[in-house]
Amino acid sequence: MVSKRGLTLGKYAPLHKGHQFVIETALAEMDEVLVMVYDCPEVTAIPLTVRVNWLRKLYPTIEVIEAWDGPTEVGDTPEIKKKHEEYILQKLESKKITHFYCSEFYGEHVSIALGAVNRLVDSDRQIFPISGTQVRQNPYTFKKYLHPDIYRDLITNVVFLGAPSTGKTTIASQLAKDYNTVWMPEYGREYWEKHQIERRLSLSQLVEIAQGHLEREETLLSQANQYLFTDTNALTTYQFSLYYHKTVAPELAQLTHQAISRYDLVFLCDVDIPYDCTWDRSGETNRNIFQKQIHNDLIIRKIPFFTLHGNLNTRINFVKNVLSRYQKYHNLLDLFVKLT
Repeated sequence: MVSKRGLTLGKYAPLHKGHQFVIETALAEMDEVLVMVYDCPEVTAIPLTVRVNWLRKLYPTIEVIEAWDGPTEVGDTPEIKKKHEEYILQKLESKKITHFYCSEFYGEHVSIALGAVNRLVDSDRQIFPISGTQVRQNPYTFKKYLHPDIYRDLITNVVFLGAPSTGKTTIASQLAKDYNTVWMPEYGREYWEKHQIERRLSLSQLVEIAQGHLEREETLLSQANQYLFTDTNALTTYQFSLYYHKTVAPELAQLTHQAISRYDLVFLCDVDIPYDCTWDRSGETNRNIFQKQIHNDLIIRKIPFFTLHGNLNTRINFVKNVLSRYQKYHNLLDLFVKLT
């Protein structure tokens, strides 16, 4: 039988260390902890499912209550208080709460409604001087108050695909400079230069490329400022595997499948710029064929993408135009409509 059951609640938009301190205090003091998370589209576009998954991953022992239909009004009026109290009691389904944890003014009236102890935690924000509003305005500035897994979910990951010599590296590196952030170079190129034998790599080596690229990309997501600009991904490695071996290792196929939903924005760099014939490339004819294969792969996998045409400056300016209109966790189709 549970003798001490604590409850805390919030929007967690996003979850920050102040929120975590409240939850961790409850976990240290209670036999059981419940966390109610409100859907709040008027405050944040981060889906409720993303926010509750943060909590479940970080605190697997808590019970998370998803408040999809909770009241959206906030304030200190009797009417608003009553709405929230009635909703909380209804969602608890007769579970007896002994302690209510929070750092806000509403701790007093909610704890009375619950018949619980009002357990205020860091209400004057001395330990963690941060608020969700501050983080939403500039996550990078307040990065130290965010768990790395949460911070990376706030970064817009932009990937550039296309055949060799279509400007991917130049575009990604220049955009990173312009937006004061980091970029992810093509790991496959570095790996190929070190390990190729007669211009070929084995199936297992191509898997290593995809894995190594992903590891480096994950590290850079935690260092990025709003955007990470990524030069190619596993989709490209997949095509090279077909080119070299007419087949793809299962591990690479799985990493390629993961790439379908991994990136926020996908840009396909077209071949309408001069071909740079270097020793490590296989010629302009192969470039054109490879481009068609990547284009077809994106279509077949139903991955939305923008095509970049023209010179490098034109391509970079088009990307900036898209970024100026893009909002993470919004419907991408709305962005396509705006740009037509």
